[in-house]
Amino acid sequence: MRARLRALAPGLRETAGAQLAQAIRQLPAWRTAQSMLLFAPLPDEPDVWPLLELALAEGRRVALPRLAEDASRYTAALVADSGRDLAPGAFGIREPQAHCPEVPLNRLDFILVPGVAFDRQFRRLGRGKGFYDRLLAGLSGFTCGVGFDFQLVETLPGEPHDVSLNCIRTPSHALFR
Repeated sequence: MRARLRALAPGLRETAGAQLAQAIRQLPAWRTAQSMLLFAPLPDEPDVWPLLELALAEGRRVALPRLAEDASRYTAALVADSGRDLAPGAFGIREPQAHCPEVPLNRLDFILVPGVAFDRQFRRLGRGKGFYDRLLAGLSGFTCGVGFDFQLVETLPGEPHDVSLNCIRTPSHALFR
């Protein structure tokens, strides 16, 4: 899967991201959410960044993952201005700077979740370090995994600590639990 992600055709990331952003905006959970956790996409993930700017423009509380000081887990930190509040973090991923306040995970209504792969049992395969798994375990809001069509597979291996998502969205598929 990682090889397929690295070999993405030019333009597919932006096209898929635009399709996903439009589809996500139609979700009832998105429409009613007041506090959300989004993510800064990596180069091999769909470009859903416009959702962050949209949510901020609509006056919603928007948080992004930030690596905790002990570097063992992600926390959620509020972002008010993407230009001022974000900087590359420990893994080179844009994350909220230290001045951005942390938000309790149980106060987030909608969570957009990246992954390497997703399956029809609403599981996700991450990048292998468990940061998102630990983050998801503390969330109570609506979770929506997003990826390219080829990232949706029939089944993935599961672990007892895995947290099932509420929704998986690709440009062509919408699955709801």
